[in-house]
This record gives sequence, C-alpha cells and structure tokens, in this order.
Amino acid sequence: MVTDKDGYMHLIQYLTEHLGLFEGQEVVSVVGDTVMELFEEQLSAQIIMVCGQNPSLSFAQRNTVIREIDAIVYDLEEILANVAKRNATPEQTLFITEFSGLIKNLFDQEISKLVEAPQ
Repeated sequence: MVTDKDGYMHLIQYLTEHLGLFEGQEVVSVVGDTVMELFEEQLSAQIIMVCGQNPSLSFAQRNTVIREIDAIVYDLEEILANVAKRNATPEQTLFITEFSGLIKNLFDQEISKLVEAPQ
C-alpha cells in the first residue's frame, strides 16, 4: 500500500539525510519519551486520524494499514537502532512530528485511490 511506493522510499531517504539530528551526545531532554516511543506515538496518532477520516474503509483495508505501520516501525527501528532508546530532544521531537505527518500524507494519497477505485 505505502511501503512499496516511491514516496515512502523518498521519506526513508529524507530520514537518512537527517540522521545527524539523532547522532551525537545524548542531552537532557524536556520530553521523557525515547526516540522510538515518540515515533510510535506519532505514527499511531496519525493512523487513528487516517482511519477516522475514512470510515468507509473495510476491516481488511484497516488491517492492511496497520500491517503497513508495523513495517514502517520495523524500518525505523533498523535505521535508528543506535539511538532508538535515547530520550528525544526538542529538535528530534519536531522532526518526528513532521516525519509522521508525511507518512500520514502517503496513507491519505493511497486511501483516496482505494476509495475512488471501483469495487
């Protein structure tokens, strides 16, 4: 649905280009969440929004969305393995929020194609 699209590959490339934001010394964080906890929370919130905005999605389509999010989280864990358990800084929190919104946009685009397609 999303993970096999060019847009997703571009987002992963965007993340890898900004890995410097996640490297270096761990600093005292205002937020108590780790980098991966924030990614998971943000992606969960975005997917809840996607499903809420698309009540016509079937059970199977919703399950596909959830499987895709699981795959995305797995990719993020692989890419961010060295920093996943560090507390997130405010700059990282902003990036994670932005990145999660971009992931939601990918789902919005794909779901709009699904909804418009004849059944």
